Amino acid sequence: MTQQQANRPNIVVILVDDLGFSDIGCYGSEIRTPNIDALAGNGLRFTQMYNAAKCCPSRAALLTGLNPHQAGIGHMTDNYGSPNYQGYLNNNCATIAEMLRAGGYRTLMSGKWHVGSDYSDPDTSSWPIGDPEHPVPTQRGFDRFFGLLGGAGSFFNPPGLMLDDNFVEVDSPEFYFTDAIADHGAQMIDESVAMSKPFFLYTSFTAPHCPLHAPEEDVARYEGSYRKGWDEVRTSRHEELLGNGILDPKWKISSRPRYISPWENAEHKDWEDLRMAVYAAQVDRMDQGVGRIMAKIRELGIDDNTLVMFVSDNGGCASDFKENPTGAKQLLYAQTPTVDGKTVRYGNNPAIRPGPADTHQSYDVQWANASNSPFRLYKNWTHEGGISTPFVIHWPDKIERSAIVTEPAYIHDITATCLEAAGVAYPTEMKGNPIPPIEGESFMGLIEGGPWSREKPIIIEHEGNRAVRDGEWKLVGEYGGDWELYNMTEDRTELNDLSERNPELVESIAKQYGEWAERNGVLPWPVDPSVVGTAENWRRSWGVEME
Repeated sequence: MTQQQANRPNIVVILVDDLGFSDIGCYGSEIRTPNIDALAGNGLRFTQMYNAAKCCPSRAALLTGLNPHQAGIGHMTDNYGSPNYQGYLNNNCATIAEMLRAGGYRTLMSGKWHVGSDYSDPDTSSWPIGDPEHPVPTQRGFDRFFGLLGGAGSFFNPPGLMLDDNFVEVDSPEFYFTDAIADHGAQMIDESVAMSKPFFLYTSFTAPHCPLHAPEEDVARYEGSYRKGWDEVRTSRHEELLGNGILDPKWKISSRPRYISPWENAEHKDWEDLRMAVYAAQVDRMDQGVGRIMAKIRELGIDDNTLVMFVSDNGGCASDFKENPTGAKQLLYAQTPTVDGKTVRYGNNPAIRPGPADTHQSYDVQWANASNSPFRLYKNWTHEGGISTPFVIHWPDKIERSAIVTEPAYIHDITATCLEAAGVAYPTEMKGNPIPPIEGESFMGLIEGGPWSREKPIIIEHEGNRAVRDGEWKLVGEYGGDWELYNMTEDRTELNDLSERNPELVESIAKQYGEWAERNGVLPWPVDPSVVGTAENWRRSWGVEME
């Protein structure tokens, strides 16, 4: 190993997709995640790490250290005609790959991109790959790339799969995307170490995002385990979280929402059990992939000096899939056949067993509520169920024993921390374009055993859902609803709204939000009146009133 490698850490950031707060073992889950648990076993577990409520904005924040709107991803990958809502990374941000490559790192990506405009046409030959409005990872600082440009799709035959700048075809029914992401990541590590260069690997799993796809041997491990139902799973996870010190006993579990039936009244219990079993298998298989990456790192003798971080892009997803989809993006999923030419059966049909390549189902709101135990709401919302993520840091050279971190942090703090760990300065410009000051705050001092807390509040907006976390207070509001105020020291599960008793405090924190929104170019939702956001769509389909 060179002196350069010995002094500068390798960095691995593992981002997973739609994983709820309590979906891994070291955060209370019954799902087998021994490899992630091992990272936490001599690492740090954060109890209050926040993401940006949904995939694209969380990725934009993580990749740039900015707020998503500053990077051009104010919503998702559709272009709404505003620079802050153009749907792809703009030229006035620098990606962590661009910054670290300039600092001497080899930069690697395996997995989901989803910050480079919309790719919804089923005919991938028509995709405008790499034009100014469709930047790909190799144009934004990554030396190597394997994965998807879009958001999700089949795990057995993902549409638009790429290696570097070229499409690659899946030619085997045995292909499974989670495995391929891990294997390509491990291979890229091998190549970088052979070149005697420190590396940054961004491993962006699509698991456990829908569809419910998993190898049958993994599903078999869990089938029958969820006959106890979503209520008991949620309660048992809450008890585990209390027992291992992630939650304060003062924080009572939120009640089951009225739009979710009690388990004893559920129809199709065998199918419901199976849906959650497939979801658990997806998480399990992702953990196996983490294990293969870590095995490669240990094999190469670089474990001690490799900083590994594990985080989710948002909370569990409450989406229900109706049969006979009409939207272009749904059609992309539904019209992508299996490798052996079978038509995909789209929709949550209890007569169809989820899991195989020719199905496309989701685990729905009731299981998402269990995934996010003990919090309220889901992906898209800025209540704790939508923005709270497990966050694990492993770095043997710096972290000698496991610990639990209770300080609130935000996903773009990861960027700032990686730069400080690598000894790379944040730039004022990139390729001749001015770059805003970084918004993330490094928590390297905490990794090194010292005290740390954010200087600035955490402020989030997505689809008109908004939140401000400032010290012990959280101001939060749903799209179309009033501000709610919670004391997070006493009530992190957001059960006791104090807004009416503290109007001056609400006004003061709301003013912070307004100033932040103006500075970041946040526009009233919906930015495009023809677009209805995912959260509002979900509420309409379920007939759910504001809680």
